[in-house]
Amino acid sequence: PARLWSDIGQTDLIKRLEEVAKDAALMRGVLMRTKDRPNSPEVVSYAPFSLFPSPVPRTLFHQALEVQTHFNRLVDRISQNPVFLEEALASTIKVDDFTAKLFEVYRAVRQEPQTLPVVLGLNRSDYMLDQSAGGKASLKQIEINTIAASFGGLSSRTPDVHRHVLRVANRVKESQQILDNNPAAGLARGLAKAWELYGSERAVVMFLVEDVQRNIYDQRYVENELDIPVIRRQFEDVWRGGSLDHDKRLFVDGQEVAIVYFRNGYMPQNYKSEKSWEARLMIERSRAVKCPDISTHLAGTKKVQQELARPGVLERFFPDEPETVAQIRATFAGLYTLDMGEDGDRTVAMALSNPDQYVLKPQREGGGNNIYGEEICRVLESMKNSTERTAYILMDKVQPRPGHNYLLRPDAPLRLCTCLSELGVFGAYVRKGAEMVMNECVGHLLRTKSSEHADGGVAAGVAVLDNPLLV
Repeated sequence: PARLWSDIGQTDLIKRLEEVAKDAALMRGVLMRTKDRPNSPEVVSYAPFSLFPSPVPRTLFHQALEVQTHFNRLVDRISQNPVFLEEALASTIKVDDFTAKLFEVYRAVRQEPQTLPVVLGLNRSDYMLDQSAGGKASLKQIEINTIAASFGGLSSRTPDVHRHVLRVANRVKESQQILDNNPAAGLARGLAKAWELYGSERAVVMFLVEDVQRNIYDQRYVENELDIPVIRRQFEDVWRGGSLDHDKRLFVDGQEVAIVYFRNGYMPQNYKSEKSWEARLMIERSRAVKCPDISTHLAGTKKVQQELARPGVLERFFPDEPETVAQIRATFAGLYTLDMGEDGDRTVAMALSNPDQYVLKPQREGGGNNIYGEEICRVLESMKNSTERTAYILMDKVQPRPGHNYLLRPDAPLRLCTCLSELGVFGAYVRKGAEMVMNECVGHLLRTKSSEHADGGVAAGVAVLDNPLLV
């Protein structure tokens, strides 16, 4: 499969396909704003993407889709379990300022009387295909993104681009095998359901966005699937123009807000000042549906991921569902605690003796934060006897089998490169009180990066959008 496109090797054909592909991406709206003018709709370019789709084993692809509704329920159950969240994050919040600030918001909100809430979760679970020594590939979860999970919009537009490129390359059979995919519609269905349950005709959906909006079109696709008024605001706007009425309804610039859809707020630098934190707290205290609410945000932390991999923990959340537990656990890579004590000391020793087999992960989202190889030794040596280490978790490094593709991005030379792919699966769920009213897998995302890049996503400028070709 890695040699799928090797016979399309003639340079002149590849050059022609490159131009055809870039035009197709622009014509089908696979767009981003430019680095130089990130907030201007006057200049756009195509979002980085691969010239050809990448092979993905059919059974593993379907395994990822099938486990998604279980992950939706798991995240939702974690978010309703304060005892577990307190236990899991106790050591982390002592050393990680950002997680501690989020936890402060969580505690403040928990002190107030809780109404019967409507909960909306839009998440994305990311996997790589691990090629173990035995040669059989297996699906391994890298992380689950419970806040601001992106590319559901743009990935709804990429299938047609690859279909067109393959038709022009005279690969008609393969072009017909590219899967339909429309996460934007599914994410919007979740938003619409939650809006309806909120129950106010005149209330709007607020996309909470960052100040640099290069990836705005990804959000616009979700927005355009909604028949509900949408406003776009930043934390500072909410601080300035937001208020709660006596029923804790949230108003921003005079409009009642039914849903706050966070497309920002997942990194420390998203909170530019104390005002941002005050705005976050106001939103969390309000009756508006938060996507995600603060407890669901915390449920997506790396530390929680590592705790879930401990023996017996999944059983706490699914006491009578051994099959569910088995399905979820099958996707876990090895995850190890760095808490102070014997277990953590063992983890440190293990990592120092074999650094290339592991990834050291801080409690951060957004790509570009992980630590690999020799650098693991440097970082761990410097803090191995200090509580600082508890801000990280250690994870087995997934070893995927590389493929070959051309990665198209503005101003990059065209060359065949060795690549790794990551499969994302979008989940959407809505709960009212104790009842799940929607729980679905709503689509997928394939991102591919050159194998020399250890870390980082499309928005971080390393990976490109791709499509799976099932083999």
